Order: sequence, then structure tokens, then C-alpha cells
Amino acid sequence: MDLVLTPPEPVPPVPAEKASRMMPISDERDAELAGRARAFAGELAALDPRSPDFTKKVADITAMGATEIGSSSQVSNRMLRRPLKAAEGPVANDLVSLRRTIVDLDPKNATAGRRLMGLLPGRLRDYFAKYQSAQKHLDDIVRSLKSGQDELRKDNAAIDGERRLLWDAMLKLQEYVVVATALDAEIEELILREHDEERITALRSDALFAVRQRHQDLLTQLAVSAQGYLALDLVRKNNLELIKGVDRATTTTMAALRTAVVVAQALAGQKLVLDQITALNATTSDLIVSTSELLRGQAADIQAQAAATTVDLDALRKAFDNVYATIDTIDEFRARAVENMATTVGSLTVEIENARKYLERSER
Repeated sequence: MDLVLTPPEPVPPVPAEKASRMMPISDERDAELAGRARAFAGELAALDPRSPDFTKKVADITAMGATEIGSSSQVSNRMLRRPLKAAEGPVANDLVSLRRTIVDLDPKNATAGRRLMGLLPGRLRDYFAKYQSAQKHLDDIVRSLKSGQDELRKDNAAIDGERRLLWDAMLKLQEYVVVATALDAEIEELILREHDEERITALRSDALFAVRQRHQDLLTQLAVSAQGYLALDLVRKNNLELIKGVDRATTTTMAALRTAVVVAQALAGQKLVLDQITALNATTSDLIVSTSELLRGQAADIQAQAAATTVDLDALRKAFDNVYATIDTIDEFRARAVENMATTVGSLTVEIENARKYLERSER
């Protein structure tokens, strides 16, 4: 987030003719000042133009408002240096440094044109390490901005005091302008009523000249003071905007930066987990496919085995032939044995009969 501060337009110059009635003066005060001008003009008319008192009166006209002119000039000279001081102050430099640091730490700019999620884990670690290393620098900038903000508040307090002094001086100058205007009219009237050429010359060349010269000086100084007053108000407003800008920079901007970094870090971690899950799902899918292929091939073999005979038919036929041959051999053996056994039985019967005779004889 970029911090943008728009400076106000410069103060327009105040013409001297517009400064003649710039400050508010009540009707009662205006009438009082006009009365003083008439009294002064009356005293001047009663004096001999060749006398020292006349010269002293003219000198009083020349010195009219000298203190207020000096006071307003000091205020203007003292305070109009502040815009340059503010422009070169630490607040402006700290705001520039903060902006550069934030731009440098912006995740969008840190990826060098690539999406953050496309970075390798090593580069991600480098980016977050860069943010951590810049944290102290950011803290230092924030502290410096807070300090500069306090200085701006002090400047505004001083400006408010100087503006009050300048306002009072401008009121006094305005009153002297009213006196000078009224005195100009009174002397003009004296000149019109006067018949003595020597007095007319003295009143015009000395008194009226001094009044109009001082009137011009008062108007010029009032215009310059008004210019300075308006400039001080702009400086005060600029300082207020800088104070607000520091508040936004140290709160909203810093919070936005931290949020961006935290979100980027969370998304990076989620991306790593997502990659592992994707790889695991791919491995699982491969296992399922390979298992199904093995099952498919083995099932065909099992079905083929189930459809075929478990014993070879020729071998079974040979086995049966052997069994039959064995049975025939046994039958033949038994047939011959029956005959032999009959002969043996007959022989044994004869022998037993012979032996029985001997047994009976031996028993007897």
C-alpha cells in the first residue's frame, strides 16, 4: 500500500489594496480612530509649518505603526522558514525509507515476476528470512516517525502561538491604516480650506506626503503579514496531514505489510502440503492401477486353470492301463495259485493222514 500525501496549493499573493479592510474592526472602533485622526489633523493645522513642533508631528506620522511592523516582520521571518525545514525533516525522509522498505518486502515484488507459490522452498525461506532481518529496520523507522510526529505537534503549537501574535499585530496595523486613511482625508480638507501657499505647500509636501507614504508602508506590511498568516496556516495544515500520514503508516500500512507476509507464509506452507497430498494421491492412483492390472492378468490365469483338467488325460489313461494290467496279473496269479494250492492241500491231506496213523500208534 503506497502512502500518498497531496500538498495544498500555494498561498495566492494578497494585493495591498485588498489589505486595507482585511482585518475586522468594529464601527465603534472605526469612529474612535477617525476622531483621533481629526484631532491630530486639528493639532497639525494649528502649528506653524516652520516650527519644530510641526516637524515633530510629521515625524510622528512617519513612525506610526513602526512597532507593529517590526513585530509582524519578525513573526513572518521566523515562521516562514518552517516549510523548508518540514520538507527536509526526518518525517519526510522516514516516510520515503518506509515506502522503499515496504516495496522491497512486497511479496509480489519479491518473486521477481513469478508467482510466490511457484518458488522453491529454499527461495521461500530466503524471502521470509529477509523480512525477519528487515524487522528491526522497520521498528527503527516507526520509532523515528513517532518522534517526528511529536516534533510536528510541537511545531503546530508554536505556529498557533505565532499566528495569534501575528493576528494581534495585523489588527494594530489595520487600525493604523484606518487612522492613515482618515488622516489623509483630513489633511486634504485642510489643504482645500487653506489660502496660505506656504502652509499649503508644507501640508502637501511634508504632512500629506508623510501620511500617504506611511499609509502605503502600512498597507504593504499588512498584505505581507496576511500572506505570512495564510502561509503559517498552510504549514499547520501540512503538519496535520503529516501527523495523520504517520498514523496511517505506523498502523494501517504496517498491519497490511504484516498481513501480506503472514498470508504469503501460510499460502506457501499450504502449497507444500498440497504438493505432498497431490504426490500421495498420484502414488495411490498408480498403486490402484498396477494392482488392478495384476489382478486382471492373474484372474485370467485362474479361470483358465479352473476350466482345464487337473490331471493329464494321457497320464490318467496310462495309469488306468497299469491298474488293469496289474489286476490281470493278479487274476492269473490267483488262478495258478488255486491249482497249486489244491495240489498242496491234497498232498498235505495225504501226509496228514499218514501222520495221523503214526500219531495214533505212538499214542497207543
